[in-house]
Amino acid sequence: MTGTPERTVIGHSAGDKVMLFGGLSLAGLAFGFFLPRIAHWATGREWVPFQGPLKLVAAWDSWWVVVICVVLGLLGGLLLAAIALDDILRVTITNQSVEFLKKQKTVTVPREKVSVAFLDGKEIVLQDATSRELAREKHDELRAQAKKIPGAFRAHGYPWSDAGDPHESAFRRWIEDDPELPPAVNAVLKVRAKAFDDGDKGKADLRDLRAEVTKLGYTVKDKDKKQYWRQTTP
Repeated sequence: MTGTPERTVIGHSAGDKVMLFGGLSLAGLAFGFFLPRIAHWATGREWVPFQGPLKLVAAWDSWWVVVICVVLGLLGGLLLAAIALDDILRVTITNQSVEFLKKQKTVTVPREKVSVAFLDGKEIVLQDATSRELAREKHDELRAQAKKIPGAFRAHGYPWSDAGDPHESAFRRWIEDDPELPPAVNAVLKVRAKAFDDGDKGKADLRDLRAEVTKLGYTVKDKDKKQYWRQTTP
């Protein structure tokens, strides 16, 4: 976490970048250097996958093959590091707004709309005066760094709840065709329930469908692939 009197930034620390780019680059270099030897060993062992590419590498016994593998390993390590860094949430807090940046998507919440901010597990949550969620973003900080998040929000004048969600007791576990919910909300939650096991696409759908539930006047959160709902304050 870094900060100035004007702004505080959480995520994407210098240590993260050194660890990701340095560590994965070295791992890529090592893998590329040993790949020709691995290919020679694996060729003919049918239980080892990718026999075609491995046989192609093993067929060339020259120093330039090692050079090419090392370069490709380095580039692969750098690419993985860039992808991993892009997946780390970056939060920029100022006296005017909170900005969440992840996977090249930015969510900006103006300060005047925030009635309370708190941590719900590993998620940073912002609510307005009607208890509607303005943002719910999973942070990637270590526990020692996560303890600094409340202070960062307070330093910029945001109301912070150490006790978590002031409306936690209002949440109820969703069951299919819940009679206490409008049909439209049940329909959206039913679609959300099918998205938990769909990988990255499922995560995107869960996020988008949460926004749809919010528009209908309800709040939904997830725990252990189960959905919990409450109605926003009228």
